[in-house]
Amino acid sequence: MSETADQLLTTKDGKPLKAALAKALRRDKLRALALIAPLLIFVLLTFVAPIVDMLFRSVENDIVSETLPRTVIELQDWDAESGVVPGDATYNALHYDLMIAAEKKKHTQLGTRLNYEETGISSAFRKTGRRVDDFGEGYTDQFVALNEAWEAPATWVDLLASPDWVKSQATWAAGDQKATAEPSFVINDTARKALPQTSEIYGAFARTIQVEDQDSPTEEEPWNAVYSALYEDLTANPAAADAFSGANEALLSEAAAAVATFTPVDIKALFVKADKDWGEPSIWQTIKTFAPAYTSGYFLNSVDAQLTADGVQMKPEDERIYLFLFGRTLMLSMAITISCLLLGYPIAFLLAHLPLRTSNLLMILVLLPFWTSLLVRTSAWKVLLQQQGVINDFLVWIGVISDAGRLVMINNQTGTIIAMTHILLPFMILPLFSVMKTISPNYVRAAKSLGATNWTAFWRVYFPQSVPGIGAGAVLAFILSIGYYITPELVGGTSGIFISNRIAYHISSSLNWGLAAALGTMLLAAVMILFLVYDRIVGIDNVKLG
Repeated sequence: MSETADQLLTTKDGKPLKAALAKALRRDKLRALALIAPLLIFVLLTFVAPIVDMLFRSVENDIVSETLPRTVIELQDWDAESGVVPGDATYNALHYDLMIAAEKKKHTQLGTRLNYEETGISSAFRKTGRRVDDFGEGYTDQFVALNEAWEAPATWVDLLASPDWVKSQATWAAGDQKATAEPSFVINDTARKALPQTSEIYGAFARTIQVEDQDSPTEEEPWNAVYSALYEDLTANPAAADAFSGANEALLSEAAAAVATFTPVDIKALFVKADKDWGEPSIWQTIKTFAPAYTSGYFLNSVDAQLTADGVQMKPEDERIYLFLFGRTLMLSMAITISCLLLGYPIAFLLAHLPLRTSNLLMILVLLPFWTSLLVRTSAWKVLLQQQGVINDFLVWIGVISDAGRLVMINNQTGTIIAMTHILLPFMILPLFSVMKTISPNYVRAAKSLGATNWTAFWRVYFPQSVPGIGAGAVLAFILSIGYYITPELVGGTSGIFISNRIAYHISSSLNWGLAAALGTMLLAAVMILFLVYDRIVGIDNVKLG
């Protein structure tokens, strides 16, 4: 019956009423979405996206596998707990990887990343990166001594380049070279199958020459590492020359017959000579441990632990700092919030009960700090609180303390609490004042008329009604204080800084963005947990701004 009735209900133009209402509702929703779309996009780009990026950076770790792909593969079969360094194949793989990374200036970035996990690795990568180009020089000299053709760039291009690339490169060379870039180098299929190592390293050389140096492989002699790769290929496959023809076959046949007489180059010894740490298992353990694209290392560091070859372990006692800083941040933030409440509640009470004209005048004084630079206010407290400052001078002048017993109120936790309380006090007063203005004085009068004392009337009647304002002010003051870093940096010294100061340090100075992201994520998680606890105890529904 109802379905029949719906079919009978139509709009003025004869359309079903239900469909017309649904269309109108959908149109209203789209209009509302269009109105909030600019704000939504702004929030997504400036708030959500940075948080997501921070969360990703705290686990992202692809720099090792991208920079040392061959080394990572070789280390998969190495027992990190054996106490001995990997075999020669791993050193050879590192030779090629580090040669490419050094040309692209990425070896220092990798060294910096791994240095966060083990001190000294950065130095090993820097020193070795300066010398790695010479590691295969012994093979270069022996190939050139065998036949000078190996020294000519044209020999390598003819041996390894794809015929199609040779044609396109010749066309490019004959035209306006400034108008277009040289075609990207391509290895031919024959070389890729017969000389896999040589093809891979020469291909990396050619692409690096083209991209990084804006030069052509037809004009540059290959890296020494290419000669090392050719030695390895011919040693592993003496019949590689059979895949070629003509001059290339003769050249490779000659080289394949001669490599057995070459003096081998000890790549491992060259690495150890460049830096003795390459002869220690610990540096290889670190590389293998942090080879995966994602890591928990940053989060472990943020709680004073570390990821080792033996698993997760706590850092030595003298290196544990972050858990202590987290605890100090929470305790000082709570102390600042409580001091703001103790100072702000009487002021808000007074403002709420004074005549409007007087309360408005005093409210201007409350808001006055908002019109003054944060840096100026903090610097003013340095002048007031230092041992030769205004407050100590005044206390000495009135005889409360002696000149030799001046109070230390700056560069410590005391200075942080005082300066932060002054800065955040308005954020406590304003919510309290807004809520107190809505409390009718008739409640207190009624309580007194029933025999309650002033204190009982306040505590049993007035104070419970002001709790929503206390909650709002406490949340504002606590959340703002836990993330402050400018004021603690200026007045906190070594004992009054927050975890946010370490986050700022890692972002701007040490450039350890992964650890900074992990610390920020931990701080965010701590705030959310405390927020949930606060909701359980006080109830977020009871928080009001007036």
